[in-house]
Formats: sequence, structure tokens, C-alpha cells
Amino acid sequence: MVFTLPAPISEIAYYNKAVMYGLLFDMAAEALRTIAADPKHLGAQVGATLVLHTWGSALTHHPHVHGIVPGGGLSPDRGRWVACKPGFFLPVRVLSRLFRRRFLEELAAAYDRGQLRFFGKCAALADPEVFAEWLAPMRACEWVVYAKRPFAGPQAVLAYLSRYTHRVAISNQRLIALDERGVTFRWKDYRMDGHTRNKTMTLMADEFVRRFLLHVLPGGFHRIRHYGLLANPSRRDNLSRIRALLHVLPRAVDPVADASTCAAGPSFVCRHCGSLMIVIDIFQRSAPIRAPPVENCHA
Repeated sequence: MVFTLPAPISEIAYYNKAVMYGLLFDMAAEALRTIAADPKHLGAQVGATLVLHTWGSALTHHPHVHGIVPGGGLSPDRGRWVACKPGFFLPVRVLSRLFRRRFLEELAAAYDRGQLRFFGKCAALADPEVFAEWLAPMRACEWVVYAKRPFAGPQAVLAYLSRYTHRVAISNQRLIALDERGVTFRWKDYRMDGHTRNKTMTLMADEFVRRFLLHVLPGGFHRIRHYGLLANPSRRDNLSRIRALLHVLPRAVDPVADASTCAAGPSFVCRHCGSLMIVIDIFQRSAPIRAPPVENCHA
């Protein structure tokens, strides 16, 4: 699942990262848990792992959270597992409405507590009347919430998580050149279809660095968070209860197999297709490059 902030909200989020990103996490999780607990929808306690991303493909500021959510949850009495309908989890329009309302309520409360700062062209929002006028259209515009089924089962989800959770704003594979024109990199224009999405962009070096630094998080900020059934304090007990209800046993530990795995070395997953990679050679780190010796000068 994906929960996205509208562009005007994203603009002030850049100046208030800790507060705004924290609200994005908590309100997305609250919307999921509230709608899932409603008997008209799922009627169950659910869990979620949420991952913060702050970038678009062109390194623009585009804060949103990706959520990995089990397709069901525990009944209110914790006596049975409630599975969602095949191919359908929760109504995204209902999620979007609740997410929007609760985020704006908490945003207004943060403003009243003096927790928000405004600079540049947003400086006028420090005036309460201007802020109230600016906030009003946010209650009527659409807030994007997106849901889709996992690609190919649990193993594919794990492979996806292993390469996706710690991604930064741009990977080395997307960098093409650094020359007198600037930095050239690949990006996807999601307004287009098919192969026409794939484009290249060249930015002056200082603009490229500026866009990259937009996505540096506040010190100590956790960009991966767990909620509901997957929250850290109760996750072990919840998973044990769910396995018992589904008659699924934890993976048995085979000392011989584990020892052979460790002896064979670590395994790596292809970031593109999710398949297991085979190590065919390991390059040892070479000695660091040193400057040439300074020639002795004779008078």
C-alpha cells in the first residue's frame, strides 16, 4: 500500500521533516487499523510495516510511505484469523478520506502548539488566518492511497523488502555521466505509458546535489516502522498466536543445513528480478592508491 501527501503539504513538510513525516507514518497506520477494525470492512486487528520514501524519480520532494500489510488479521477476541476477500483488502477511497481528515486534524494541532516553521514563499503561513485559508482546500482535494496485491507470494515479498527498504534517492545504476554539462541520470516519467516513460535528465552539479540533499532525514529518525500486530513490543506473541490459528509451524532449525549454509557463505538476491545470485568470484581489496613520490630537488 502507498499513502501520499498532496504537493502543497509536501512543500511545508520539507521545512518540518520530523513532525510531518511522523504524522505521515502515524496517520497512515491509524487509517489502516481503524478501517480494518470496522465490521463493515474486515473486522480484524491488522499489522503493517511502513517505509518512508521522500523522492520522485527526478529527485523531486515527494514524501510517501510504502506499506507491507498482511492480507487479514486477528478477530477482536483473538480467537480466529480473519482473511480478506481474494484480490481485495480494504476500500482505498474510504482509507483516503480518513487519512486526509486525521492528518489535517493533527497538522492543525501541531500548528497550534507552535511545532511548525515556515520559510521562503511559505513564510506567510506563520499568520494563523493565512494558514487557515491555505489549509481549507486541502480538505477537498484528493489524497492518493494505492493498494495492490504482492507480486508472487511471500518469498517475492521478502526479496522485494530486502532490496527496497534501504534504498536511497538515486542508485548508481541510474547515473550515466558527469561532465561539463552536469550530472546525467535516468528517470521515469509516470505520466507517460510504456517505454516512453524512460527518459534521461541532465542537471548542473549544484542542482543535482541540492535535490539529493532534499532527502536527508533528521538525525535519529526511523524510516522503517512497524504497527499493530507487527509492532515491536507484541510482535512475537502475535505471530505465535497467528501461526497457531493457521496451523503453521515456525521454520524448523536444521543445525546441519544451517552449518552448510554458513560454510557456503552469504546469499545475495538480484535487485532486478529477485532471483538468488551465485557467487563465482570474490575480489580482494587492493592496496590504496598513493600519490607519486616527491622527487628530491638538488640546488
